[in-house]
Parts: sequence; structure tokens; C-alpha cells
Amino acid sequence: MKEYEVLHAEGSRPVKMWTRGVPVEEAAKKQLRNTATLPFIYKHIAVMPDVHLGKGSTIGSVIPTLGAVIPAAVGVDIGCGMMAAKTTLTASDLPDNLGPLRSAIERAIPHGMSPKTRGHRGRDEGSWHTPPSVVDAAWLQLKDEFDAICLKTPKLKNTNNYRHLGTLGSGNHFVEVCLDEQGSVWFMLHSGSRGVGNAIGTHFIELAKQDMRTHFINLPDQDLAYLAEGTQHYDDYVEAVGWAQRFARNNREVMMQNLIAAVRTVIHKPFQTHVEAVNCHHNYVQKEHHFGKDVLVTRKGAVSARAGELGIIPGSMGAKSFIVRGKGNAESFHSCSHGAGRTMSRTEAKRRFNLADQIRATEGVECRKDENVIDEIPMAYKDIDAVMLAQRELVDVVHILKQVVCVKG
Repeated sequence: MKEYEVLHAEGSRPVKMWTRGVPVEEAAKKQLRNTATLPFIYKHIAVMPDVHLGKGSTIGSVIPTLGAVIPAAVGVDIGCGMMAAKTTLTASDLPDNLGPLRSAIERAIPHGMSPKTRGHRGRDEGSWHTPPSVVDAAWLQLKDEFDAICLKTPKLKNTNNYRHLGTLGSGNHFVEVCLDEQGSVWFMLHSGSRGVGNAIGTHFIELAKQDMRTHFINLPDQDLAYLAEGTQHYDDYVEAVGWAQRFARNNREVMMQNLIAAVRTVIHKPFQTHVEAVNCHHNYVQKEHHFGKDVLVTRKGAVSARAGELGIIPGSMGAKSFIVRGKGNAESFHSCSHGAGRTMSRTEAKRRFNLADQIRATEGVECRKDENVIDEIPMAYKDIDAVMLAQRELVDVVHILKQVVCVKG
């Protein structure tokens, strides 16, 4: 029996779905069929078990294209992804009361949307705990190319770019301290390209829609608007999105340094980090070689899983997460899921669950337990064990992590 199921639609490319045992909403299937009708889809679309409704195309899908790119498929959280680092600390090295550790991390990494922490004011007001040299060194790797991009698109200059470097953001972004199956301590975080990535994504999504109107191209969904290779808009987008992805990776690295420094203020025992380390995107596009051709591969909520490549698949708040090793499955375009995947909207989660539910679901985790994070309750997500079982042909599990501290954006 094949490890995937095929969703067929007349006049479209096949949609291969690694979703056995995991529910998939009909609205998501419709989105997949719509995307598969585009003439530049290469071979087929690969669908991960965490698939759910997104903007234009589903989250949890891998979209290979020839001669075009869909900016909304990449989205506005360009380069969003995960970073994890194993340390030489063990469970016995953690304090009995984890509250001060969480507080230290919250002070060290600007997070959320309040003026104090969202970053566009923090650095000027002295509320940042990242040494300026760390941020400046990371920004120097990005500045020259960003200046060149801004010459073509001047409005990007007035975005939160440098000031958001080293910040977490809000929503489902998080920082965690975890234990693996051997009791080793890991640091893990989830974030992307922040305000500047959002501005880049939004700008080029609108340009793509304008191009469709200019050329009278009808689409099943306007958010599938694309940029054709050989055009100036295409070239400018590929340059800008590549830069945003590098910003996102650097952003995670700065936060990881900040996280390590914060932990050292609470745990005074000397320890090493990056015994094992992973830094991977799950919202991005890049050129890859598949089935004999160089193609653009857009992973919208999916992780690269080439043979031997390490990746991170986080569970929901209060659930376990996984460090995985890719099997290089060609049919999936060497990909795996990026998490558990939502089963309901944030609004529905807040309607269905209450604070008592949130407290029960996060028992044993030092984290926020208030009404503002109910939308991130574990029951709003798919069963991570079912998700992992459905993609057993895509990855091997290397480590299982259980969070003990969680800082939410």
C-alpha cells in the first residue's frame, strides 16, 4: 500500500497526501485542487499530515513550480521556522521553581505586541537585553543587500527591520526549554522575518494580483496570483524573499544567543550548548533539483527532509515535539510536516475552551495560563502522534522533546 493518498481533480496535477489517519477539512481539499490547476505546477503537489486551510493555498503543502512563483503561497511570515540546541545540562540541573527561569527569558527576548516588548521602541528605550554588538553583527550580514532592495522598493526602508532583529513576535511563536528522552535540556524557539518579512510578502502579493489584472488572467482564487519568470517583479521578489529568509535565520540565531545568556543568569553551573543544533525554515521558497529538473519549491508549513537532514516538528503548547532525520522521500519533494496543524480557528478555540481547560492542558509546563493564550490550547491542534505516524515514510524520529518552560508571543 502506498504511504500517500492521491486527490484527483479534472484538468489538474495530482495532489499526493500523507494524511492517513489524520482528518483533512473539505475547505483545505478545495484549496489544494485549486492550486493544482495552475499550469506551472511541476509533477504534483505534496501534502503533509498537518495540512489545514490557509490564505490562497493550504498550510502544510509543498508546491513545486516551473517558470512562476506564488507570493501568497510563501506567505507574509517569510522564513518562519524553528531553531533547537541541545545542551550539556540535564533535568537535575533545572531549579525546582521554573518561574524565575521563564521570567528571565521573557525579559531577555522581546515578545508579543506591547510597546515595551515588540521591538520597534525597545532598543531605543534601553529595554533590550541582547548586547548591541550581537544584533549589529547579525545586521551587518544583511544591511548591504537590504539597502539594494530598498533602492528598488523604497517603502521597505520604513519597516521594522533592524529593530525587529532578535525579537519573537506574537501568535504561535514561542521559546521553550525542553527535556529529551534521556533527560538532556534543549532550548527551542519558533519565529521568522518579523515586520520586514510581512512588508515584503504583502507588497509582492499585491504586485502579483495587479499583474493578473493587467494580463486578464482568471484564477480560482485571487490569492493564487503569481509572478512569471523573466519579469522584473519576479526577479525583485526572488531577491527580496531570499533576503527575508536570511533575516529570519539570523533572527533565530540572535534570539538563541539571548536565550542562552538568560539561562546562565539563573543556572550558574557551567554548561555547553549546540551539542546538537538545528535551524530550519518552514515557510519559504528556494530552487531545488527534483525529478531531473531545477524547480522552485515552496514549502508553506513544511520542512525540508533530505536524506540525513535534521529538522524540527513541534507539537502544540503542552504537547511533545520531535527532532527528526529526513529519509529523502522523492515523492514528497524531500519534505515533512512543520508541526501538528490546527483543527480550528483561533476564534473557535476561544469560543470552545475556557481558562480551566487551558490550565489542565498545560499542567507541568511553566507558561502563561491566562485567557489571552487560550487560542493556542493543545486541543486546537491535531494529535501530534497521528501526524507523526502518517509521515513515517518521510522522517525518522531522533529525539522526543517535552517542554517544561514555554514563553508565548
